[in-house]
Amino acid sequence: MESLLIISTGGTIDKIYFDDKSDYQVGEPQIGRILKELGVAIPFTELSLMRKDSLHINEADRNLLKSTIEARPEQHILITHGTDTMVDTAKVLSSVPGKTIVLTGALNPASFRGSDAEFNIGTAVGAVQSLPSGVYIAMNGRIWDPAKVTKNVSANRFEAIG
Repeated sequence: MESLLIISTGGTIDKIYFDDKSDYQVGEPQIGRILKELGVAIPFTELSLMRKDSLHINEADRNLLKSTIEARPEQHILITHGTDTMVDTAKVLSSVPGKTIVLTGALNPASFRGSDAEFNIGTAVGAVQSLPSGVYIAMNGRIWDPAKVTKNVSANRFEAIG
C-alpha cells in the first residue's frame, strides 16, 4: 500500500474536557500520536481539515471533505470523525470513485482511560488496507456499510439498521 492519508475532522476522539461541567474543546488530532505510540509501520500523511463536534459539521464541511479527498492522489483514506453524524458524512462520500475510505472515531475521548479510540483506529487501519474501493465505517469492532448502520445514541454504539 502506498501512503495512507489520514484526515481529522474533530469529534469526541479529539475532545479535551476542562472541568466537571463537561466544558470541552476539540483539541489537536490524536490519531498520529496513537499510531506512532503503537509502532504502526505503514507510511501516512496527516491532514487536519477541521476541528468540529460532528453535530456542527454541515453540508459545506462535507463538500469540503469530499473535494479534498477527490483532489488528493492517495487511494486509501482514513477519516477521524465525530460519531453523531459519521453516517451522514459517509453517505456523502459514497460517490467518490476509486478510493477506499474508512471513517472512525470514538465514543470517549482518546485521552480518557479505557477509551475505544485505539481499538477503533486499529480496526480502521486494517480495514483501509484490505477492503476494496468504497466507503466504510469502523466502530465497535466491526466494519459497517454506511447505508446499513445507525448510531444508537441511548446504547452508545453502532448497530445494523433493521
